[in-house]
Amino acid sequence: MSSDLGMQDLEFMRLAYEQAQLAWAEGEVPVGAVLVRDGEVIARGYNRPISRHDPTAHAEIMALRAAAETLGNYRLPGCELYVTLEPCIMCAGAMIHARLARVVFGASDPKTGACGSVLNIFEQEKLNHHTQLNGGVMAKECGALLKDFFSSRRKSAAQMKLLARADLDLKIPPI
Repeated sequence: MSSDLGMQDLEFMRLAYEQAQLAWAEGEVPVGAVLVRDGEVIARGYNRPISRHDPTAHAEIMALRAAAETLGNYRLPGCELYVTLEPCIMCAGAMIHARLARVVFGASDPKTGACGSVLNIFEQEKLNHHTQLNGGVMAKECGALLKDFFSSRRKSAAQMKLLARADLDLKIPPI
């Protein structure tokens, strides 16, 4: 990877990271994405499955939908997607159908990652389109954001249990 490409990847991943922070602020798992064409951001997205009651509202899908609307085409040739977490099978499939040129991701996902962690859908030779992959850009920062989010959620859940238990202990039995 050339140093110019590396700097560009960092710049766009930082923007995806900002999108992930927006997801956290809304109580969603902090994953963010930006879609780039010719060096310019044309779409952004962050996780919204909880707020939208939509299992497909992953950051990548939100960015793909916005880009398709912006360009007036469901095919996005020449576009690059930057996402803070390794895409799942659903998102990877959508990227292939969109004909993305390249996907750059931050943290690996050992549970559902479809770019090499669990499987690599992009390596399937029988598929009619092949997308370049680059993983590990800002992996430490992206992974830390996710770990901090889930740690915070666990602490909040524990605090709620303690409050509920304290509330039960304070109740005075009827006479």
